[in-house]
Amino acid sequence: MPSGARRYDPDRRQRIIDAAIRVVGDRGIAGLSHRSVAAEADVPLGSTTYHFKTLDDLLVAALHQANEGFAQAVAGSAALADPDADLAAALARLLGKLLAADRGRVELEYELYLAALRRPALRPVAAQWCEASAAALTPRTDPVTARALVAAMDGIGLQVLLTDTAYDEDYAREVLRRILRQD
Repeated sequence: MPSGARRYDPDRRQRIIDAAIRVVGDRGIAGLSHRSVAAEADVPLGSTTYHFKTLDDLLVAALHQANEGFAQAVAGSAALADPDADLAAALARLLGKLLAADRGRVELEYELYLAALRRPALRPVAAQWCEASAAALTPRTDPVTARALVAAMDGIGLQVLLTDTAYDEDYAREVLRRILRQD
């Protein structure tokens, strides 16, 4: 390859996003910089700034990717698609599976999600996650109840993470059942 020629690397952008997620997972958002991500991704520093002009741009991409996990879990849940299944039980079970599968990953997702409090660029992505999650539940319930279910699941998940307590599926199911009671 001639000196100065660029090598085509179609996966570089994705490697940078994956590296940013690892950096935030290891060091928190405070440890995120173009330099730390470039080192983690094993790419030149200029690659990170080429693909992501600002750290907020990189965080938006990381949050989009992190959000996909829950959406895929909801979309792939046979119990949520079954109109005769107990929705509260299915959601409580799903939340438990998500928390148990990779606690570090869930902590990372919440850290990115909560970063929107201080980083306005992330707010539309966080809002999209809430809307998409609620929309996934609307085939089984009305939009207001779906939003309440998502809010309760967020709260329960965050409490488990913050208090370092075991997830209580029975408690979650009861909370979600109470939300589903329609007068």
